Amino acid sequence: MTHLDAGAELDPHRPGSVPSPATGLTSAQVAERIARGQVNDVPVRSSRSMTDIVRANVLTRFNAIIGVLWVIMLIVAPIQDSLFGFVILANTGIGIVQEWRAKKTLDSLALIGEVRPTVRRDGAAAEVGTAEIVLDDVLEIGPGDKVVVDGVCVETDGLEIDESLLTGEADPVVKRPGDQVMSGSFVVAGGGAFRAVKVGREAYAAQLAEEASRFTLVHSELRSGISTILKYVTWMMVPTAIGLIISQLVVKDNELKDSVARTVGGIVPMVPEGLVLLTSVAFAIGVIRLGRKQCLVQELPAIEGLARVDTVCLDKTGTLTEGGMDVTELRMLDGAQETYVRRVLGALGESDPRPNASLQAIIEAYPDAADWHCTDALPFSSARKYSGAAFREGDGDASTWLLGAPDVLLADDDPALAETGRLNEQGLRVLLLARVTRSLDDPHVAQDAEPAALVVLEQRLRPDAADTLRYFADQAVDAKVISGDNAVSVGAVAAKLGLSGSTVDARRLPAERDDMAAALDEGTVFGRVTPQQKRDMVGALQSGGHTVAMTGDGVNDVLALKDADIGVAMGTGSEATRAVAQIVLLNNSFATLPSVVAEGRRVIGNITRVATLFLVKTVYSVLLAILVVCWQVEYPFLPRHLTLLSTLTIGVPAFFLALAPNKERARPHFVQRVMRYAIPGGAVAATATFVTYLVARSHYSGTGALDAETSVATMTLFLISLWVLAIIARPYTWWRIALVATMGAGFLLVLVVPWLQDFFALKLVGMTMPWIGVGIAVAAAASLEIVWRFVGRRYPV
Repeated sequence: MTHLDAGAELDPHRPGSVPSPATGLTSAQVAERIARGQVNDVPVRSSRSMTDIVRANVLTRFNAIIGVLWVIMLIVAPIQDSLFGFVILANTGIGIVQEWRAKKTLDSLALIGEVRPTVRRDGAAAEVGTAEIVLDDVLEIGPGDKVVVDGVCVETDGLEIDESLLTGEADPVVKRPGDQVMSGSFVVAGGGAFRAVKVGREAYAAQLAEEASRFTLVHSELRSGISTILKYVTWMMVPTAIGLIISQLVVKDNELKDSVARTVGGIVPMVPEGLVLLTSVAFAIGVIRLGRKQCLVQELPAIEGLARVDTVCLDKTGTLTEGGMDVTELRMLDGAQETYVRRVLGALGESDPRPNASLQAIIEAYPDAADWHCTDALPFSSARKYSGAAFREGDGDASTWLLGAPDVLLADDDPALAETGRLNEQGLRVLLLARVTRSLDDPHVAQDAEPAALVVLEQRLRPDAADTLRYFADQAVDAKVISGDNAVSVGAVAAKLGLSGSTVDARRLPAERDDMAAALDEGTVFGRVTPQQKRDMVGALQSGGHTVAMTGDGVNDVLALKDADIGVAMGTGSEATRAVAQIVLLNNSFATLPSVVAEGRRVIGNITRVATLFLVKTVYSVLLAILVVCWQVEYPFLPRHLTLLSTLTIGVPAFFLALAPNKERARPHFVQRVMRYAIPGGAVAATATFVTYLVARSHYSGTGALDAETSVATMTLFLISLWVLAIIARPYTWWRIALVATMGAGFLLVLVVPWLQDFFALKLVGMTMPWIGVGIAVAAAASLEIVWRFVGRRYPV
């Protein structure tokens, strides 16, 4: 059974109290259905539930590993060797709180942007929430409205519905009374009303709606990259930890508690436990920051996705221009009488119950409609580029009129097109009023149209559009204006906003994808683009290796928004565009996009930085464990030492670095870039630390001063880790320098305060060995500089 065949089960003649299409249900009938549970109760969540948030932050693989080790340490060792467990508790708590804050922001924004369908009840039309719709409600629909429940048409007025999101067929389907409509489709032209026959989880799109909950984690290179890294870490940890356990408990004849403590000390730092937390926190804080700017991020990785975008496709109307228009001039053609033309325009305005922006401007300019009766109407369609109506005039004469694009309605050699072109060059929008002799249902109705007048409209430019386009140009993001309007007019608007480049009539674009991609690379402004072409253009750009964002607010943008890497909808746009977009600008401000790009770049750039910090620690921990097993010596550190090092060189600095401003352009291949630095960095740190440890064992041999050997090794590893932090923190600002200096001062404080020395079991003995440790650390730092600069030159990104 196909998607639409499923609708054949709908029974428009189901027995029971079916409402009158004109009046809808009564309050009593609504109450009766609510009592029976016949309500559209599909939950629409804008984020994970609190239970899901807690579960996701607590029940992780690494939390389980750390938790078991923590319990062991609480039993066999002093409390200071169990500090790592308290750090994990704090990290998990921070993650839960931040995601809960993001959830509150998402939920409140989703409520603001919630679609409220119009239903007829007690003879009046009223807006209700989608969850308040009950069985047999009569819902009114018009251009841009999404069908939220399955139903049967009871009224139609040129109603055309796009079911492409359900069937993949792009052609709109004309609907008549008695025809079925499916949830998930949307209106592209005309209007009407339908009776709800399937609500809640019975509706066709209910399952899809639940799967597309607003916390959906679509593809994210950052998240998938971190998952890949954690998988590799797990593979390294298991055999290394087993070898370390055998080495410390079996081969070395140590006291059991000390052996257990040093074994745990070797395993714990292998776990990059804070990396996932910081990624979640960075995303959550990004959502909160953007929420304050009335930007609803319906899928969290969309923040990351827009930061990776190199091409943004802009719909002119509603994006570069404001929704409203003004009629500035009416130019008569072929001797038409202005008084009569004004009456025709007024009648056309009266004939459309849901006028678009152009017709609304005409209604405001010519409010006095003629005393004519509309006998037939053809709603505007972005595919046709015109609308029309047939009238019975007061004296009994009949006439049929079309209003639309002059270059579509007129022949190529018509002299009126030259005048239209001159107006378009000024950035004005021009509509042609023409009389036709054919009926509106004739597919060739526009043939032999008799032009009567040109209606000149002025579009209102968004005051923030020029600055936003300039921002994208500065960030090396190509802007492509894709519009259904006349190409010359769109090009003039783009030029007023400072957008340079060639203008192309999309009717002349090649259909073959590769040829289209080449034409798109060369052009900047594209006019007379059909909805299907918009979709094809997005696909052509993607086939050329571009990451594409698409903005829009009308039903003609839905297909392109759905296929783009990132879809951005305006808050006042059609319900269908908001449903398929990953980002909704609730304040309808195109100027919010730079904030989203900046937030994404902050997240990606900073997580790349801190991931390197975490993975350097993982690499040196694994290598140290391997060296210890090979040399058959005690593991150099207790858990308290590595907790101190992790806190000062990773934990605290990473939190600040992850939330700092960062305008670096997002780059691909996250895992490769991180590992290119983490592996040599960890190898240098492990080698230098182990050499220091072996030299210290030789220097202090016979004294039994294991604490002295550990202290020197800890100091060496700290100095190397601090230098890694200093490299990661570049380019320096005052607060980054202060951050590195504060972490160094913290470790120095531990070395000089007696009770901290005792607490962390750190005490430098003598002068010779500590200075040898410093020298080794300096040599390792120099090696890090050389290696990382070589990697940067050898593998530029």
